[in-house]
Amino acid sequence: MNFKSSILNYHDYYTWQQDVTGFSSEAQDILRNMTALVSRVGGLGGPLAFSLAAAGVGKIILAHDGELRPDDLNRQILMKHEGLGKPRHEQAGETLRRFNPDLNIETIGENIMESNVAKLIAQSDIVFACAPLFEERLLMNRECVSQNKFFVDTAMYNTEGQLLVVRPGESACLACITPEPPLGWKRRFPVLGAVSAMMAQMGVLEGLKLLTGYAPAHTNTLMHMDTTNMDLRKIKIQRHPDCPHCSHLG
Repeated sequence: MNFKSSILNYHDYYTWQQDVTGFSSEAQDILRNMTALVSRVGGLGGPLAFSLAAAGVGKIILAHDGELRPDDLNRQILMKHEGLGKPRHEQAGETLRRFNPDLNIETIGENIMESNVAKLIAQSDIVFACAPLFEERLLMNRECVSQNKFFVDTAMYNTEGQLLVVRPGESACLACITPEPPLGWKRRFPVLGAVSAMMAQMGVLEGLKLLTGYAPAHTNTLMHMDTTNMDLRKIKIQRHPDCPHCSHLG
């Protein structure tokens, strides 16, 4: 069959995942009508956005400033060698559109900052934080809590990664455990692309649970992965009564 000349039904793309226990065509329709914001499309955000597109999330907003450098290519899978020196957000959008032309992919050549965070999150149903800087992650956490939007924070360092899932008003948020950026944290740190991609996929799975309810999401849990020995720890956390972002929610 020549798929280029055929008209495929939306659900034809997703028949295998609709056989997943707890999933269904109804869950797929939910994803089709959802908008996900992905902050940065590097080692974490790139594979994360790719899997959101593969799952059929109807609209994906990609926010990332800057041009592609040679040292990005060990982990940024939405990019290509010919794109060196060119804007990363444009290349990421092109890759996803080629992969699934039926989705709405919006790209923004800016990182999340005070001037754009409220507007971008207002357009989204779920936000995936894949930024290397705590300031950016905490900014998104604050705004998601304020606007009652699902928030998935993914992070990695060296051979370790962590994941936090936030359902505002019901679960602990990022500021409950990290109210301020750690002193001395730098943007440049050790990265294995496979570790970034692993944490990205865990983030996607938790996000799909939040959106569709096909399985319970791991809220009030800080998931820590040590890939050296493949040890996954689930650390129970609680909302902090003095959290600067969510304590006002009661």
